[in-house]
This record gives sequence, C-alpha cells and structure tokens, in this order.
Amino acid sequence: MKPADYVARLSTADWLRREDTQALWALLGGREGRTRAVGGIVRDTLLGRPRERTDIDFATELLPEEIGRRAGQGGVTLYPTGIDHGTVTLRLGDLVAEVTTLREDVETDGRRAVVRFGTDWARDAGRRDFTLNALYATIDGELFDPLGGLDDCLAGRVRFIGDPGQRIVEDRLRVYRFFRFSASHGGQVLDPAGLAACRAAAGTLGTVSAERIGAEIKKMLALPRIAATLKAMVEAGILGLGPASLRLLHAYERRARRPDLAARLALIIAEAGDRQVQAMWRLSNDDVATARAVLTVAELLRDYQLCEAAYRHPAALADGVEVATVLADWSDAGRAAVTEQLHQLDVPRFPVTGGDLLRLGMQPGPALGAELERLEQLWIGSRFSLDRAGLLAQAQRPAAGQEGA
Repeated sequence: MKPADYVARLSTADWLRREDTQALWALLGGREGRTRAVGGIVRDTLLGRPRERTDIDFATELLPEEIGRRAGQGGVTLYPTGIDHGTVTLRLGDLVAEVTTLREDVETDGRRAVVRFGTDWARDAGRRDFTLNALYATIDGELFDPLGGLDDCLAGRVRFIGDPGQRIVEDRLRVYRFFRFSASHGGQVLDPAGLAACRAAAGTLGTVSAERIGAEIKKMLALPRIAATLKAMVEAGILGLGPASLRLLHAYERRARRPDLAARLALIIAEAGDRQVQAMWRLSNDDVATARAVLTVAELLRDYQLCEAAYRHPAALADGVEVATVLADWSDAGRAAVTEQLHQLDVPRFPVTGGDLLRLGMQPGPALGAELERLEQLWIGSRFSLDRAGLLAQAQRPAAGQEGA
C-alpha cells in the first residue's frame, strides 16, 4: 500500500463518522480547524489496528474556559481532570474525549510541567513523545503531520521527537513508554538513540510514581510479544527482574497460545513473591489475586493435582495450564494430555454443608470448619465420586457425652 492508501482510512473510520463524535468535534470548532484528533486513535487508524478503547484525544486552540463555556451550552458533561495543564474530559452520550489546549512546557522536573497555552500546532507536536504519536486528524479525516511522523508510523519506527534526553527530562515516564511502544508498534526493535537516552536516565526514575510505572508495565505484560523488550529493560538498569523470571517469561511467550497479563504476572510472582511485585508496581488487589490464582493452579497441575486445581480455581485453568507447562517444562504432548484430562473432569458442587455436621452433633466453631475441610479433601481425592451419604459416613462425630456440650 502507498502512504495515501493508509491516510484514506481516516476519512472512513467508524469512530470519526459517528454522530456523537462529529457533534462534539463541531462544538469545539473542528470545522474551523481549531480542534483536531491526535495520538493513538489517529496512529492506529492509519495502521488499521483495532483498539479496545474508542476514547478520543483532541488537541485544540481553545482555552479551557472556552471549552467549558461551549460544553455548557451544548449540554456536554465536563470533568476538570487536568485543568491546571489545560486538559479536560468531555462526555457526550457514550463518547468520552480528553481535550487538551495547545501548549508548550515552560518548566518541568520530569513529573510536573508548567505550561503555556498557545495556537502553534507544530510547537505542540514538538513537545509530544514520539513521532508516530504526533499525528493529527481533522474533522473531515484529513491527516495533519507537522513533523513527518507518518513514515515512522508506517515503518514501525519508535523515535523520540527531537532530543531523546530532553523529552525524557520533561516526563521520565517516557522511558517506560519508549519500551512499550517499541514492543507494541516497533516489533521490539529499539531505536539506538532512544535506548541510549533511556539507559542514561535509568538512575533518575525514582521520581516517577509506582502507580504510573505499574500502569505501563501492565500494558506491556498484556502484549503478544514482550520478553525481548523486558530483557533489554533489565540490561539497561530500568527493570528489576531476576534471570529466572526472564527465562520463564521467554519460555512462556514461546509456547503459550495467547500470552496474557495474568500468566506473566504469575511467573514473575513465582520468583519475586506477590507482596514485592504489588509494592513495586502498586498493582490492585484484584490483579495480584488473579495472578496468584493462576500460579496456584499451575503448581497444582505441575504436581498432577488436577481435581484440586479444577475445583479451587476453575477460572484460572487455561492460564494455569500454560504456566504449568513452563514451570514443569512439559512437552507439547504432556500439555495436551493434562488439558484433555481437565476437559473430562465434571466438577459438581461439594455435597456436604456445615448444617449436615451440626445435625450430627458437632458444635459451631473451628473444629467444625476443620472437619468440613477434611471431608472436602476426601471428596476431591475421590475425584468427586463420594456422595453426601458416603462423606457423612466418614465424618468424625463428637465423642459420647460431648453432644450439646
């Protein structure tokens, strides 16, 4: 395809042609060229890549006060999400758009920037991170490419705009974004100048919050291919993963059918522990719990405790098989055999309740809970074949004289 063929995708894009998109865009002066879409949605439309999120980033000449006035007149909900830096979020129906006034950094410490608003589109483009992200689209789907980033975008080259070191000083999170975009849009090929600048900045990243780093790491770990990039980050002194984790992640990526976040986190936790990983990247409890369940299943499967795995964490079985394959170094035939056995398992509901034990004369308390767990393990060990009557026949009844004590 010629570059013009890629550009033609903009004018026919579903997100651009939507009625709510056009209405909000027009409200922001899109017909007069005062507001353009920018960044990821433009880049990925040019590349024909599907996006999970359809939120739109707009760049505009309008000042935040004017955006607020127009939003109020048009019945659009406004959230002042980054008002000090000229950014607001607008909602119109199901459409969510982040709108940022054209700006330039006056002062920055790598975390926060003092900005000055303006109307110079080329200057606004020059303060962005990578050339493939400095692409704009008009309301009619025409490409505006002030820095010539289209060629890099189509070629899969992830390059900092201007001086890489200066772009990193402006926002040190860009170190992590460089590696993420190099994996997601650059085939894990690292631009030498960008890599050198990231390596030089490795000792200055302590000012970046763990939450922001964790958000980037989660996006990386969800990519189809990331192992080579993670290794490069470790070698550059940017990521603290041990050799065992790198080896497991590489083997997992090579063998997994659909690599994903939960399984990769499980492999990292296997070496580093869930508390350290959660603290390092400020992951949510749900993220860690999901990864821990995958690791638990994998360890059970590795030890051929298939019934236990299927009963305790059914939702984690698919990922658990992939992680167990790596941990146990199974052959493809071994993985297929375990998968087939799991498919043949019919896991019913545990047939005994605490009420059953109470009716046998047990008293509420820890002893009852422990007996219920013991019977549950007997039932799992029987491959779920023991029924309620058979389990209750093996229940440990209270000694004579202790009933009701």
